[in-house]
Amino acid sequence: MPESHYRILMVAPTSFFADYGCHVRILEEARVLQSLGHQVEVVTYALGRNLPDVTIHRTPPLPYHATYEVGSSRHKFAFDAYLAPTVLNVARRFRPHVVHGHLHEGALLGFPWKLLSGTPLVFDFQGSMTAEMLDHHFLRPGGKREWFFRQVEGAINRLPNAVITSTTRGAAQYNAVTPGRRAWPIPDVVNPCMFRPDVLTPDERAALRSAWGISPNADVVVYLGLLAHYQGVDHLLHAAVDVCAARPNAHVLIMGYPNVEHYKETAQALGLQSRVTFTGRVAYEDSPRMLALGDVAVAPKLSQTEGAGKLLTYMSMALPTVAFDTQVAREYLDEGGVYALPGDTAGLTAALLAVLDDPRRQCLGDRLRAHVLQAFPWQDVGHALVKVYEEARR
Repeated sequence: MPESHYRILMVAPTSFFADYGCHVRILEEARVLQSLGHQVEVVTYALGRNLPDVTIHRTPPLPYHATYEVGSSRHKFAFDAYLAPTVLNVARRFRPHVVHGHLHEGALLGFPWKLLSGTPLVFDFQGSMTAEMLDHHFLRPGGKREWFFRQVEGAINRLPNAVITSTTRGAAQYNAVTPGRRAWPIPDVVNPCMFRPDVLTPDERAALRSAWGISPNADVVVYLGLLAHYQGVDHLLHAAVDVCAARPNAHVLIMGYPNVEHYKETAQALGLQSRVTFTGRVAYEDSPRMLALGDVAVAPKLSQTEGAGKLLTYMSMALPTVAFDTQVAREYLDEGGVYALPGDTAGLTAALLAVLDDPRRQCLGDRLRAHVLQAFPWQDVGHALVKVYEEARR
């Protein structure tokens, strides 16, 4: 293999691949690096979906909770304990030029191979580990456990040779808590050939809408992502009550998991059962066709620390997009987004109605598509990653 081509071992402490969030970032980074001639292998947990174009190594299943979907919970320590020797075994065979650790646990689990072999470690920082635990209610704010995990997080932050983040906010956050170190902001990436507005013909769009029980003349608001409070799904459903009251032809298409039954019950209690469709989990490769059913996209994420890669898929689909006004949302959507104050359900309602009532709303979507092509070019992200690898190796 030419010296300019790298063997990259990605450590993914999650059930890769699972069609959302950080999984998409891991997948698209692997794909764009492979398109540039580099060799990528991923080490991950026992569960997850295999992919035809990415080499994946998995841990053995736990002897208990064999089908457990990993989140912020005590079981994650056991999964990581299984992942640690798997990383070393794969690294001994693969002999990577770079270990690319995703999330804090990935950086921690990649560090032993750095010590043993001198292989540089790159940390893909995707938000504060402790803040995510607080978002998921795994920790209570202000307690001893929060203090402990912040100390652990700070120690992990200092282990890698180089750090990348998905946003400039993330880079600033890392730089602020890790004096003397510098993070490189490399945004999430979307493949514009996969996510494109003409992925369905008009007849295909009408047929797929009919299959999901959606009127061909409906104005459809689409959401794709995890179904959780910190993602703003509760605010979206409450906003949908007033949106549907004001627009008799409005329909909300909510795609994702978990907690589907919980949110179906919430929608029914709000009188939305005929106006909201829940699809459950949507495979990543099917998401362009499903997003093409929408007229407006919504991203009411409340977390101030995590990335928001779904915004890039909305933009690439040329969907006018409404979001809560966070720094991360601004970083992606720039002036092309339509914003409401975070947590303001009435503001979210007003923003959705403003876009639905705008006869030029498709111009908003076209501007977002042009912006993502110009500001977030797919292969440029691969070249930026390679520059960080080269810096880490020096």
